[in-house]
Amino acid sequence: MLEFQPLAIDGLARRARLTLRRGVVDTPQFMPVGTYGSVKGVLPAALEQMGAQIILGNTFHLWLRPGLDVIRAFDGLHRFEGWRRPILTDSGGFQVWSLGAMRTIGEEGVHFASPVNGDRLFLTPEVSMQIQTVLDSDIVMQFDECTPYETAGRVTREDEARSSMELSLRWAQRCRAEFERLANPNALFGIVQGGMYEPLREESLARLAEMDLPGYAIGGVSVGEPKDDMRRIVAHTPRRLPAHKPRYLMGVGTPEDLVDGVAHGVDLFDCVMPTRNARNGHLFTRFGDLRLRNARYKADTRPPDESCACHTCAHFSRAYLHHLDRCGEMLAPMLASLHNLHYYLNLMREMRSAIEQQRFATWRAQFEADRSRGV
Repeated sequence: MLEFQPLAIDGLARRARLTLRRGVVDTPQFMPVGTYGSVKGVLPAALEQMGAQIILGNTFHLWLRPGLDVIRAFDGLHRFEGWRRPILTDSGGFQVWSLGAMRTIGEEGVHFASPVNGDRLFLTPEVSMQIQTVLDSDIVMQFDECTPYETAGRVTREDEARSSMELSLRWAQRCRAEFERLANPNALFGIVQGGMYEPLREESLARLAEMDLPGYAIGGVSVGEPKDDMRRIVAHTPRRLPAHKPRYLMGVGTPEDLVDGVAHGVDLFDCVMPTRNARNGHLFTRFGDLRLRNARYKADTRPPDESCACHTCAHFSRAYLHHLDRCGEMLAPMLASLHNLHYYLNLMREMRSAIEQQRFATWRAQFEADRSRGV
């Protein structure tokens, strides 16, 4: 089940409403990442309070731990992790790519050694669909091969990227067939591949569009390529996807990356950066990035971001967060994660409002000026 309702357009930036089985998602939207069925250090209730409408779960890792028997006993991932709103699950393709020498990719699927216990496992498009059906996620991603930026220490050649892209297309057909055989009531998204080569991206998206899937993602970015190459693909691909379907940019990125993606017509984003950076004392603010571990904050009585309405900024100082981080207190990454996720979600709210008011370009100019000002 998926309904996509465009509400406003400003340039290429889009404001829409995405209706899924378990709720409505206002786009553009950021999805906090809950790899193992949990957004690290953040209660589901806190996510709801800060306005998170959809989160991401990881097919690969949940398959390995706790395993499908456990999740099946809860009738899916939502009741297992206590989250009532929509969930998107990735297919496992990126995790397989990240295994490197531990995996072998063939036409049928991927053989690999479990990073948990070393067991030999085989992940195929059909198995990915079966796992995600048990997870009962609202958005299911096709199993794809994540085309690497580099192969054997050099930039992946066009012929290599083509071979990878065509394999992902064949896997997309198999995913759709298995998804339909399983009578999964949710929504299956295809993933555009093609590396850093625009003609391959166009071929991939055209052939996926022929499948008339409910939504489409741009994959194979944020995989080690230079920032300029990523921006080139983001400027090229989203606007060529079907206008009446949601567009998802996978694994991206910084606040600037999100704004750039929205400017080029992207609707959905995910990234581990808000929580991962929080665990390392790195906070995003309206006026630039704050590195809590810097000694300059030892006696700083100001909140992390004086313009922010999150729980952390309302109650705690930079000095206190600096102290917690230096002492290794678990509250430090928890409070930092609350702030960073609130910042990302509020950033999306501001962009939705700017698009509705036809002032996205003006808003973006102010965003860039604020971010360059410094904390």
